[in-house]
Amino acid sequence: MQSQLIVMLTHNDLTVDNALELFEASKDLPVPFWGFKNVGIPDAAMRELIGAMKRAGKVTFLEVVTYTEQSCLESAQLAVELGFDYLTGTRFFPSVAEYLKDKPIKYYPFVGEVSGSPVQLTGTPQEILADAKRLEEAGVHGLDHVAYRYVDGDPVELANQLVANASKPVIIAGSIASEERIAIMREINPFAFTMGGALFDKRFVADGDFRANLARVVEIMDSM
Repeated sequence: MQSQLIVMLTHNDLTVDNALELFEASKDLPVPFWGFKNVGIPDAAMRELIGAMKRAGKVTFLEVVTYTEQSCLESAQLAVELGFDYLTGTRFFPSVAEYLKDKPIKYYPFVGEVSGSPVQLTGTPQEILADAKRLEEAGVHGLDHVAYRYVDGDPVELANQLVANASKPVIIAGSIASEERIAIMREINPFAFTMGGALFDKRFVADGDFRANLARVVEIMDSM
C-alpha cells in the first residue's frame, strides 16, 4: 500500500485561524486524512472543525506538540472526547498509553528525543531506532517520526532505517515541501506523511491558494 497524505491545517506549528473555511473549500478533493494541532485553536473552534471533518467522512488526526506528561494526558483526553481517530505527537508517557489502551483511537507518539517548536529531533540513529523498539514494545499503535527535523545526521537515511525496521506503522511529519520529497516518501513508503506549511507557502502552485496547492499535490501523487 502506498503512503497516504495527511493534510494538516497548520502553519508555523499552529492551527490556522481559517481552518474550517479552508477545509470546507477543499473537502471534496480525494484526500481522506485530515488533521490539525492542539495549539492555535480554541476548544469551541476545535469542536466545530472536527465535527465538519467527521460529517465529511474524513479520518481525523490530532497532532500534539506539547511535551509535559500533564499536557500530553490532557490532550489525549480531549482527543478521545472529540472523537479523533488518531492522536499523534506527544512524548510517550505510560500514563497516556494506559489511558488510551481501551479507547477507540490510535496512538502514534514521537519517536526519539524531541523538543522545541518547531520540533527538533536529536540523537544517534541507533538511539532513535532503539527508542522505536521501546515504544512498540510498550503497545503503541504506531510511530510519529519528524524525519526532516533531524539535526544530527541524514534525515532520509534515518527515515529509511526506521520504516524498514519498524514493526508498527510510521507517520513521517513535517517539511515535505517539494515534489522531490514526495517522491522520497513514495520510496520510503511510510504509512502516511503530513503536509501543512507547504500548502500555505504555495510550494506547488506559486500563484494558487491552499486548495490549488493541495489539488496539485494530489495530481503529483497520482502520477507517481
